[in-house]
Amino acid sequence: MQFVIKAEKRVEQGTGASRRLRRAGKAIGIIYGGDKAPVQITMDHNDLFHAMRKEAFHASVLTIDVDGTKETAVVRDTQWHAYKQQILHVDFQRVDATHKMHTKVPLHFVNADIAPGVKLEGGIVSHVMNEVDVECLPGNLPAFIEVDLKDLTSGASIHVSGLKLPEGVKAVTHGDPVVATIMKTKGGSEAAEGEAQA
Repeated sequence: MQFVIKAEKRVEQGTGASRRLRRAGKAIGIIYGGDKAPVQITMDHNDLFHAMRKEAFHASVLTIDVDGTKETAVVRDTQWHAYKQQILHVDFQRVDATHKMHTKVPLHFVNADIAPGVKLEGGIVSHVMNEVDVECLPGNLPAFIEVDLKDLTSGASIHVSGLKLPEGVKAVTHGDPVVATIMKTKGGSEAAEGEAQA
C-alpha cells in the first residue's frame, strides 16, 4: 500500500503558532535524517489521522510531498493529546532506497482456531510479541509478518527464528525470543481427556 502525505513547510514557530495551526485543523511534524537539513512541516490533521488509523501506515515507506518536493520517510514517533483524538506532533525519518533501515513491523497471527493446542486440547493462545524489529532495504519492508499457529500444540511456542520472513528481511533481536505460545488450561485438559475416553 502506497501512502502519500501532502505537507507544507512550516513558517511560523513557537507555542502560540502551534496552537493556531492546530485550531485551524493542521497537524505539525518534522522530517529529519539523511544528508539534508530537518524540515518543519504542517499537514491536514483529518487526512493524517485517518491514515494513521491504518496499521500499514506505521510499517510503510511513506511519500511526503512538501510543496511539490517529495521525500521518502518512515514514522519514528507520534505525540497525541492526553485525552482528545488529536495528533500533536509527528516525527518522520528520511530513508534511502540504497541503505538498510531498522524498524518495527506488526505480526499477524493466523490459524489459531485450528491449532491442535486450541482445538483439541482447549489451550489459550498467548501473544508474547505483537511486532518485531527488522532490518531491510526500504523496498523490501513488509506491511506485516504472518505467524502461522496451525501446528502449535498445548505448551508449545513459536520463536522469532521460526518466523517466515520475506526475502531481504532480517529480524533484529537479542537471543531468540518467544513470539506466541499456547498455554495449557486445567479445564481444557479435562475436556480433552473426556473426549478421548468417549
